Amino acid sequence: MGKYIIAGASSGIGKELAKNLLGRGCEVIAMNRSVPDFTHPNLYHVAHDFSGEASLPQIDGEFAGLVYCPGSINLRPINTLKSEQVIDDFKLNAVGAFSFAKAYRSNLAAGAGIVFFSSVAAKTGMPFHASIAMSKGAVEGLTVALAAEFAPTIRVNCIAPSLTDTPLASPLLNTESKQAANADRHPLKRIGTPEDLASMAVFLLTEANWMTGQIVSVNGGLGTILK
Repeated sequence: MGKYIIAGASSGIGKELAKNLLGRGCEVIAMNRSVPDFTHPNLYHVAHDFSGEASLPQIDGEFAGLVYCPGSINLRPINTLKSEQVIDDFKLNAVGAFSFAKAYRSNLAAGAGIVFFSSVAAKTGMPFHASIAMSKGAVEGLTVALAAEFAPTIRVNCIAPSLTDTPLASPLLNTESKQAANADRHPLKRIGTPEDLASMAVFLLTEANWMTGQIVSVNGGLGTILK
């Protein structure tokens, strides 16, 4: 039970997380540009575009957790990567997470949790991942800094996934050959699912009462073992 604010709950991991929490009897505020394409008596939509410059809306009430899901996959070699693209990725991934936590920290109940999302690329060097590695590396730094600042009242953790089958990743998975090649890169020989990541987020929000400041890898073994 409890109330949660999920940024980016209209698709992918955020959508699956919202459904999981709603199924447990929780209330969810879905904060994103578009109205979610599913309904539930305990689901509420608050419109906000995290890629823009508008201030976050005021929300009243006490919450058990915050989750920031918006992200980007901007894979380019450095000779074609523009500074403006890097800045845009940093704003969405890192500044967005910072602003979200800052805006709603005062709404959190004692014992609440905050969950951010990083990437396997923040710690594992991969070609063409400079922009995402920089912005998600900043998210990991934000995680440990806020965990120290908010302890012992609020827990702050971060999930670092590998490639996951979401609309955001569809250009990387839109053919059978791409799916097979990307699955084969992982020791567990499959692509991640939104359910894989949502279940970890639920654990961090509801059960991980003695965890804070942790970067949890959910990546099919990529970047950890060779196989």
